[in-house]
Amino acid sequence: MDNVDGKQARRTGTSSPLGELFDHGIDSLNCTLASLLETAAVGYGFGRIGAFTALVPVLPMFFSTWETYHTHTLYLGYFNGPTEGLIIACLVMCLSGYYGPGIWSTPLVEAFPSYKAQLGDISFRDLWVPIVLGAFFVAHLPACVINVARARRAKNLPIAPLILEWTPLIVFVVSTIAWLGSPYSFILKDNHLVLYCLISSLVFGRMTTKIILAHLTRQPFPYWTVMLVPMIGGALLVNHPYFTLTGTTFGPVSANFELWYLRAYFVFAAVVYGKWAHLVITSICNFLGINCLTIPTQKPAGEKISKQNGHANGTRQEKGRTD
Repeated sequence: MDNVDGKQARRTGTSSPLGELFDHGIDSLNCTLASLLETAAVGYGFGRIGAFTALVPVLPMFFSTWETYHTHTLYLGYFNGPTEGLIIACLVMCLSGYYGPGIWSTPLVEAFPSYKAQLGDISFRDLWVPIVLGAFFVAHLPACVINVARARRAKNLPIAPLILEWTPLIVFVVSTIAWLGSPYSFILKDNHLVLYCLISSLVFGRMTTKIILAHLTRQPFPYWTVMLVPMIGGALLVNHPYFTLTGTTFGPVSANFELWYLRAYFVFAAVVYGKWAHLVITSICNFLGINCLTIPTQKPAGEKISKQNGHANGTRQEKGRTD
């Protein structure tokens, strides 16, 4: 469905920038949520590897969105996340459902007995983090950077300043590592990973959707979102014993306080994201004269004429996109 929605929109004459915003915006929200299912399917639980599995998809999604902003093209190779990646994820769930999550903890030597000396007690679970990070840093990230560099060189524009555009992702990743990895945090200890992932989904969804909107409207790159502020605050709050003077600290944050902070953060993120999404959607619908989730049964004459000229939704060339 993720791959055919564009064709369906063009077939029904309802293709518009709002469709692209919906497509990639929902993908951004789904990054963490779908990976949370994989965390459960493989049996990682609420430990650090489980948190890594649930949150690591934000890396390729951010850089693909960043790449699209500068190249105005979403590059998908023969092997990509929206197709093959989802198929593999579904197969993993099916295997876990049939054999049980324990199969991923089975030593590889049982499948490759000839390599017992080399493999030892290594299982698939032990190789998961190196495989994911290797695929990202060796294949995905270099391709994104190369494509953006080519697009910038074609316009005789500098490349180095674009590193600053990684600021929101760096803040997101560093804050998450500092918060979840802190010995003073109770999120993983008390199994609140799902709540944190729900928050991360909204925060990351706002980050990438702002980039997509800036791409569609030819606006400057968005370096920041207010939804990151509580994430920074949470990371500083649980780690405050490291940077406070001896005798002045009020002690580690309690598990109950951290839980209520998380709950308040979730409410804040949901309200901010919901209000912003409603504002953007209604603004685009009003400007283009289209509906959000429905197709008009009778198309106005102006739209029929515009479709003959290659423009859907009755929008004129000077109001729509030019790429």
